[in-house]
Amino acid sequence: MNEIMVMILSALTAQAPAVAPVPAEALDVPASVQIQSVLDFIQKGGFMMIPIGLCSLVAVGVIVERLLSTRRGAVIPPAFLPGLKKVLEPGDTSSAIDYCRKHKSPVAKVFAAGIRKIGRSQEVVEKYIQEAGEREVLKLRKYLRSLAVIASVTPLLGLLGTILGMITAFQTVAMSAEALGKTEMLAEGIYEAMITTAAGLAVAIPVLICYHWISARIDRLVADIDYMTVDFVEEFVEGTAMDADPAPRVADEAAIPETPGRGIEIATT
Repeated sequence: MNEIMVMILSALTAQAPAVAPVPAEALDVPASVQIQSVLDFIQKGGFMMIPIGLCSLVAVGVIVERLLSTRRGAVIPPAFLPGLKKVLEPGDTSSAIDYCRKHKSPVAKVFAAGIRKIGRSQEVVEKYIQEAGEREVLKLRKYLRSLAVIASVTPLLGLLGTILGMITAFQTVAMSAEALGKTEMLAEGIYEAMITTAAGLAVAIPVLICYHWISARIDRLVADIDYMTVDFVEEFVEGTAMDADPAPRVADEAAIPETPGRGIEIATT
């Protein structure tokens, strides 16, 4: 039985004609659907490719600018805190404030707000640190909303371009007397119209990824600043606040139990 099956398969294989690959030159592909470069791709997408292209340029500029502005060395310089502890002296905060002004980094502005209020109650110092931190967070998140808008709008622009292209394709077929039974005319128009959807998604996907990446980067920096301010308050503020007004401080500690991870709670949004 196996020998018979082998003989049948051999006969069928011998009788089957060999299919040679068709060279690309032999294919009758219309020039209107051939894409040979990125510029050709943009031209075939129609006028809706213009706003999509502008959105992509804006997104690239914002991403590069935010990546440079949110570098850890620019937000939290490594030498800032050790240098601040050297110049900060009890009863004399002017040199420490001048030191913070020279650095001009977000963490320096947050610390400067707290140093100005050293000698007052801990709640007052924490309040000013928190307000300064929220202002610096807004600066760190500057232009990020534009990335969210671009990630949401570019797919819609691509879809609009596709709809407009399909309307044009159907109109061409309907007005042409030679279009009856020629589906390639309709397929060619839809093919060109779908380019805008692909372009919109090609812009929106990486922009959305970069938006969440930069947002997570800012959240990590804010958390580090929060830890630094907590240590600063415990080391330089609590002692002066207790010396100035010990009774309310004891009452506050009794009313609010100390829990791990309790910090200044700088808002990130």
